[in-house]
Amino acid sequence: MRVDASTVVDRGRYADVVTPWEQESWRAAALDWVAARLAAHGLSADGAPQVRLRPWSVLVRVPVAGRPAVWFKANPPASSFEGPLTAALARWVPEHVLHPLAVDAARGWTLFPDGGDLFRTVLGREPVEPREWEALLHQYASMQCELVARGDEIERLGVPAARTRDLPAVFDELLAGNTALGPDGRARLEGLRPRLAEWCAELASLGVPDTLDHADLHDGQLFRRAAGRFTFFDWGDAAVSHPFCSLRVTVERACERYGPGVLPRLLDAYLEPWTGNGRTAAELRRAAEPAWRLSVLSRAAAWGRMFPGAGAEPGAAQTARWLLELLAEPPFRAG
Repeated sequence: MRVDASTVVDRGRYADVVTPWEQESWRAAALDWVAARLAAHGLSADGAPQVRLRPWSVLVRVPVAGRPAVWFKANPPASSFEGPLTAALARWVPEHVLHPLAVDAARGWTLFPDGGDLFRTVLGREPVEPREWEALLHQYASMQCELVARGDEIERLGVPAARTRDLPAVFDELLAGNTALGPDGRARLEGLRPRLAEWCAELASLGVPDTLDHADLHDGQLFRRAAGRFTFFDWGDAAVSHPFCSLRVTVERACERYGPGVLPRLLDAYLEPWTGNGRTAAELRRAAEPAWRLSVLSRAAAWGRMFPGAGAEPGAAQTARWLLELLAEPPFRAG
């Protein structure tokens, strides 16, 4: 399998991005690896690949004879844990995740099967009630609960640690290293530091253990395989952190679609699996407020996981934007 001038290459908004794809030897090695891994499954490529280049990934759609296409993904070194994590999740929580066809952990390469319809595709073609988002969040929270005991193992795979007790230090590092913040924004964030420590202490006091946080769970990062049943994938932004930090991205997308009136039901659907062990629903809802704010730290940190040579932008600017979100009030009050 080779590429030529007719190969479709999508660079999106990043026309000047530098990725390994620009290196002919890397391209040849990657496509040869894909061909070999397909052959190991009794498959072969059938047609020209389609390439999507971003500062944080190289994604190649490979048509396959007689079946749906497969997807090759190359991660930068800072997110090369995605392949091993995906393989581990397929063993630990197989009913919830996409199962990779092959993983090369050393090179950050993964080969994925087609997962069916993206939830985003379903949303674009047919009416979808808010209860589907409730089912999504409930299933995801249930999976997080199952993974609580795996936190140390997940970290050993290279997934970044952003544990609740350590989030003030994560904030300090992000703030100190960011070059895109203006003086006013930096001063406001520095003044927020004591409150941030209080939010972390409040979360920790509830006793909900840290676990896997997808950190970017939107409608383009999961497949809807049946009504009310989903398959989660794309773990390149993940961290081991407070589970409630996962709420924000999904809930914001749902509220954009249906309006803020759906928010209470979405919160309840997500929080229900965490009840018990002496924790009340009211306590969990209160904990969702600081978690909503603190979730931006994992999002900010993920923007540093780009290919070497991709440049400081957009990473620094996006990291600054997420840090400044710490100053915004959550769109709900638990009372």
